Amino acid sequence: MSAERFDSDTVRQLALILTETGLTEIEVEGKEGRIRVVRAHPPAVHMTAAAMPMASPGLHVPAAAPSPAADPVAQVDDAHHPGAVLSPMVGVAYLSPEPGAPAFVAVGQAVTAGQTVLLIEAMKTFNQIKASKAGTVIRVLVPSGAPVEYGQPLMIIE
Repeated sequence: MSAERFDSDTVRQLALILTETGLTEIEVEGKEGRIRVVRAHPPAVHMTAAAMPMASPGLHVPAAAPSPAADPVAQVDDAHHPGAVLSPMVGVAYLSPEPGAPAFVAVGQAVTAGQTVLLIEAMKTFNQIKASKAGTVIRVLVPSGAPVEYGQPLMIIE
């Protein structure tokens, strides 16, 4: 299919959907053809060079710009922080046991080793993520309901 069938507004709308939802890839197929838009992850997420932002077939699209709050250098440093709680799996992070309930922990709160600090839903199973050490929560790095990757820093405990 030729790239002329998709106008730039369609590509922009798909890129906006990627940004708003936190997805990294979207593909739409219709009677006029198929378009796939992929955006690059920040450096804290492991990614191959082959996953460059583009729409297929043959139409290259720049990735949506990361939000100003997303500082790639800070994310890399957070992953190597000795108090970082890293995601052990891919899934969706939840900061409270159910919608409307108080969060498991809050910034400034003291936690004990083994205390549940959040949940990650993976394959319809809610997995408790526990503090690996006692300390104080100094930062929560993911919003509730956000998709997370393996090894992604979720919070910092000092």
